[in-house]
Amino acid sequence: MRRAILWLPLALFATFLGLAASELSSPSERILRSGLVGNPMPGFTLSAAVPDHRPLAAADLAGGGPRLVNVFASWCLPCITEAPALMDLKRRGVPIDGIAIRDRPADVAEFLARYGDPYDRIGADPNSAVQMALGSAGVPETFVVDGRGIIRKQHIGPIGPQDMVDIIAAWETAR
Repeated sequence: MRRAILWLPLALFATFLGLAASELSSPSERILRSGLVGNPMPGFTLSAAVPDHRPLAAADLAGGGPRLVNVFASWCLPCITEAPALMDLKRRGVPIDGIAIRDRPADVAEFLARYGDPYDRIGADPNSAVQMALGSAGVPETFVVDGRGIIRKQHIGPIGPQDMVDIIAAWETAR
């Protein structure tokens, strides 16, 4: 009996390690979603990220038709892979506004010149304040916002060809 008690701490520790390894290798939810879907866009007013674009404010999203709001950065590699899809959405008539995160105007301008410019307005979010208010975990991230300024859909990560049908459907439903 005494020998079994001596092995008990080791057995408990091994069980703990096994459970921890199991949870770490397959967590139940890998993506943090914004709790703002179905709620109004948080209030913000951003200056223009580049001189040739208008600035962006939450009020701009509350008057008119549905829009996409794309959170991006010139230093973001997945944003580069997303650029062709955003240009395709623009060609299909989907209006897109951007929020440039922790970026410099010259770098944003170079990014747009190199990879395409799908944006009507681009706001500069130098401290990620609006990004955090949106519950955004990273870049790129895109929100479908209806004409009243209500967030209808959140897409985490780069938009690719496989996402186009879903994004366009969400935009059309937001009309």
